[in-house]
Amino acid sequence: MPLKIRFCEHNKGKGKVVRKLEEEFPALNIKIKDCVKQCSSCREQPMAVVDKKKVSGKDGEDLYAKIIELIRKDTDS
Repeated sequence: MPLKIRFCEHNKGKGKVVRKLEEEFPALNIKIKDCVKQCSSCREQPMAVVDKKKVSGKDGEDLYAKIIELIRKDTDS
């Protein structure tokens, strides 16, 4: 079952990350929501919720790398 990845509409830096993930992994369940209920983190740094776990990075590239790591772990198991 593909990972569920949720981004907050208000999170800065999500655009490139979402585009890259959709290009490389079209089967992923990616959605941009009005809010992912992580406001304090969302304001401070790029973040996403991957299968109900918060994942954040110091910038978009870092966030992307962390999500890719989770995708690889998920496909290995």
